[in-house]
Amino acid sequence: MTMQKAKRIVVKVGSSLVTNNGEGLDHAAIAMWAEQMAALLGGGHEVLMVSSGAIAEGMQRLGWTKRPQEIHQLQAAAAVGQMGLVQVYESCFARFNLRSAQILLTNADLAHPERNANAKATLETLLKLDVVPIINENDTVVTDEIKFGDNDSLAALVANLIQADLLVILTDQGGLFTADPRHDASATLLSNALAGDPALEKMAGGAGSELSKGGMLTKVLAAKVAAQTDTTTVIASGREPKVLTRLLSGEKIGTCLSPNKA
Repeated sequence: MTMQKAKRIVVKVGSSLVTNNGEGLDHAAIAMWAEQMAALLGGGHEVLMVSSGAIAEGMQRLGWTKRPQEIHQLQAAAAVGQMGLVQVYESCFARFNLRSAQILLTNADLAHPERNANAKATLETLLKLDVVPIINENDTVVTDEIKFGDNDSLAALVANLIQADLLVILTDQGGLFTADPRHDASATLLSNALAGDPALEKMAGGAGSELSKGGMLTKVLAAKVAAQTDTTTVIASGREPKVLTRLLSGEKIGTCLSPNKA
C-alpha cells in the first residue's frame, strides 16, 4: 500500500512527545499535531489519535516528580491529568477549526462483543462527522489484569477495530534500528520489514524513558497485532518536522512494517 492511498489513519503519540520531559503538557507540540491533523483531513483522510500524557500531566498537577508504582496512585494521576489533556487538545484543535472527542477505552471494552460493537459504531460516527477522536486508555478504572499495558497496544487494537489502512506510531526515536542507537554506534535504521517477523522482536530493546511504559518492543508487537487486519504500521520520530504530512505525501521516514499478505 502506498501512503497516499491510506484513507483511515490511526496516529499514536507517546508521552515524551506531548509533555515537556514530564513537566506537564507541551501546548506547542499539541498545536503542531493539530495543524498536521487539519492538513490530513483537508486531504481527504480520516484520522484518529491515540494520545498518552494523562498520567504525566496528572503527576505535574499533583507535584509528583517520580512516577508512582501503586495502581491507585496511577489511576488518581490519570484522573487529574485527563482534565488537562482534554482541555489542551480541544483548545489546540479549535484553532484549526477541528472538532475533537474524548474516547476512553479498556481492554475489557474491546474483548466484550457488545461494547466492542458500540465503540466501533461511535468511532465510525465521529469520523463521518469529521470529528477527530482522541483516544486513551481508561486508566481510572483498569486494574493490572485488564490494562492494555501501553498505548502502542491500544493503538493497534483501535486499528483492528476500525480496520485502519495505516497505523503511525510516533516516538522520540527515528524508527526501529538493528540495535539500540543510544548504546551501539553501528546500529542502522531498518526502513522496511514484515510485521510479525520474529527477528524484529530481538532487535527491539527494553523499556523506554522514565515517563513511558513502552519501549521499541511494544511498538513491534503493536505492528504485529495491526497486521491482523492488513494495517501497515510506520514507526517514526515525532520530532521530525511535519512528519505526518510528509509521510502521507509518500516520503520515506522511519520504519515501515507491512502486513504479510502471503
